[in-house]
Amino acid sequence: MPSVAFYTLGCKVNFYDTEAIWQLFKKEGYEQVDFEQTADVYLINTCTVTNTGDKKSRQIIRRAVRRNPEAIIAVTGCYAQTSPAEIMDIPGVDLVIGNQDRDKIIPFVNEIREKREPINAVRNIMKNRVFEDMDVPSFADRTRAFLKIQDGCNNFCTFCIIPWSRGLSRSRDPKSIITQAHQLVEAGYKEIVLTGIHTGGFGDDLENYRLSDLLWDLDKVDGLERIRISSIEASQIDDNMLDVLNRSSKMCRHLHIPLQAGDDTVLKRMRRKYTTEEFYNKMQMIRQAMPDVGITTDVIVGFPGETDEMFRNGYNFMKEINFSEMHVFPYSQRNGTPASRMQDQVDEEIKHERVRELISLSESMQLAYAEKFVGQVLDVIPEGSKESHGPGKMHGFSDNYLQLVFDGSEDLQGQVCRVKVTKAGVHECEGQLVRVLDGATGAAM
Repeated sequence: MPSVAFYTLGCKVNFYDTEAIWQLFKKEGYEQVDFEQTADVYLINTCTVTNTGDKKSRQIIRRAVRRNPEAIIAVTGCYAQTSPAEIMDIPGVDLVIGNQDRDKIIPFVNEIREKREPINAVRNIMKNRVFEDMDVPSFADRTRAFLKIQDGCNNFCTFCIIPWSRGLSRSRDPKSIITQAHQLVEAGYKEIVLTGIHTGGFGDDLENYRLSDLLWDLDKVDGLERIRISSIEASQIDDNMLDVLNRSSKMCRHLHIPLQAGDDTVLKRMRRKYTTEEFYNKMQMIRQAMPDVGITTDVIVGFPGETDEMFRNGYNFMKEINFSEMHVFPYSQRNGTPASRMQDQVDEEIKHERVRELISLSESMQLAYAEKFVGQVLDVIPEGSKESHGPGKMHGFSDNYLQLVFDGSEDLQGQVCRVKVTKAGVHECEGQLVRVLDGATGAAM
């Protein structure tokens, strides 16, 4: 039986794509082995969001070549898409395939096995207008299933290389999404996380069918308890979307909405499509439509030209919005982006100081958000045991994305449990199991 080993760098979408590629190998009769073992085929799914992503990708490729010089080394993903020649130059690489044509991966591998000649199969992704439809019927994690509905991005923010590695926004066929949602529910999943490179851009290239329409169609899937959106832009939350958030009992009370900067001058230089005022107003509308919603965000610190005053404005703005958590990143120069060529780069030391300040702000907001729920009973789908807390402890996320640790047994994994929050914490809260819901009896909150 031939064997294949995978290594995935980067984002959730890459992890989804790797799972989809594994399905192709599985159908061909391959067994999957650990990346540290000897395999016949090594597939590395690369990331290029930062210069470090490129470097790490190269290291992993070399590690695979050393592990088994006889193996077929295949490289895919974002770095493969943007820099195929750099990867082909690494001795031992047999196949470079970008973020398209991955359904042809098995024929390519077979051809290499016969001829032992390297293949560069990367094409210009900017010409691609079709979503690459690859199913993933199940995941290693039994509680939340990821469902990729979109790929690519049309935004061209000045700090970001992703449109060049993923191409322009393209949506998956709604029928295909619903079919896969049914498959996932049949496989035992209660929660589906909709994911994509620019998830909220789903439907931009479809006739009269938007993300809000898809959510209503998913709402009708029997046995599906929770629908979560991995990330959405403030500008993509329109009245129809607010209506879904307000009326669908399956929508999780948690949205991840990237802010990136809390100052209008910086937002403009980043080429983000909103002002702080527009962002603020949208958050108010969301909270009206969905009370108690947890809103998490991404923030880039030390973007070129960010002065102390701009940083201060941003700090105060984030405090005013009162996020339930912030993912804070120091700006890092990405070759090939307009921002990397900007003159007024911010000193590393200053960046790190600002990052520290924002992380501390994020933690205080996280705690304040969690404290609101002490004494309340939330629906949690346990993901597994929490050994670090001693035996008999389970952990899982509530619909509004609080991580709860509580006494319970392994057989609760993947079930919908009612858990009372007893103690708030920054990264996790303590709770007490009230009861386990069977089937869809507890679908409505």
